[in-house]
Amino acid sequence: MITNKPNGVLYIGCTERLKIRISQHKRKVHPNTFSARYNLNKLVYFENFETKEEAIKRERQVKKWEEIGK
Repeated sequence: MITNKPNGVLYIGCTERLKIRISQHKRKVHPNTFSARYNLNKLVYFENFETKEEAIKRERQVKKWEEIGK
């Protein structure tokens, strides 16, 4: 999970290379993405999983929690 400095927007995603992905967010390597538009570059939480499938399942679960709060 990443956010911006005022902690106003939250982004939830998964990656196999966390350090590289956070660096990409900070440098806005993909300038047209949601995270770049909202300047999301502050890592606030992460979890490790054995498989990609487990990570995706958890990502979907957490995103559903976020939707409930809307």
